Amino acid sequence: MTVPAQVKSPYYNTYGGHPPQTDLLTDRAIVTEAYTVIPKGVLRDIVTSVFPEFTDTRAWVLNRPVAGGPTTFSQVIVEIAPGGGAAKPEPQAGVSSFLFVVGGALTLTLDGEEHVLDEGGFAFVPPNAAWSLKNNESEIVTFHWIRKRYEALDYVPAPKAVVGNEKDIEPGHMPDTDGKWRTTRMLDPQDLAYDFGVNIVTFEPGASIPFAETHVMEHGLYVLEGKAVYRLNDDWVEVEAGDYMALRAFCPQACYAGGPSNFRYLLYKDQNRQITL
Repeated sequence: MTVPAQVKSPYYNTYGGHPPQTDLLTDRAIVTEAYTVIPKGVLRDIVTSVFPEFTDTRAWVLNRPVAGGPTTFSQVIVEIAPGGGAAKPEPQAGVSSFLFVVGGALTLTLDGEEHVLDEGGFAFVPPNAAWSLKNNESEIVTFHWIRKRYEALDYVPAPKAVVGNEKDIEPGHMPDTDGKWRTTRMLDPQDLAYDFGVNIVTFEPGASIPFAETHVMEHGLYVLEGKAVYRLNDDWVEVEAGDYMALRAFCPQACYAGGPSNFRYLLYKDQNRQITL
């Protein structure tokens, strides 16, 4: 795959290449039983994946269900070159998807209707929907693809498709923060049809999560902008735009936004379901 130059985006989306032989091996990658940190510096050409359903495409797998880590979802960064795509992206029945574009423009055809998702554009694709992806532009398109096997409820209708752009959604302010901590919710958390949520969380410089959140929801966090110091289990970890964190259930978590710009991240969490015993 020949990779064209990428267009500058407000969301971090620069990957690939290869470091020189003079670079030190030391980096910020961390893998524990409570959490994983994948820094942007390890998202190189040599660690890409190729999916057989796609053409002119490469991908970086950020999370897959593994023992000791988050088990409810997969998350992948996908790059599609001009003219590339997939006529049938999802190889498994019963799996729902969430797409979030961080660079370029992606053409999504969903149940016969065409949508063009540019930067900040997103789509929830219900399980067993008929859909396809195509890059009809002259520049590469980069997006996050989150997948989860859907947990149906007998008394709740199947979830509906949702297409939009995060820039068009009014964020909700966290109480007692003067709006310095806010959340953009792209799926309605009160609608029980959706068994996961994807939000964009924004902290202004100096804002924080002032306690160690310890809860049942698993998380995937991709830093879109800025930097912070994140508390993960027993450790304080520095993260910046382009870094990714995968958190298993009950991993304690908190953060301080470091400035000078806002600290923003794309957040996955499983929700709205009883515990299976």
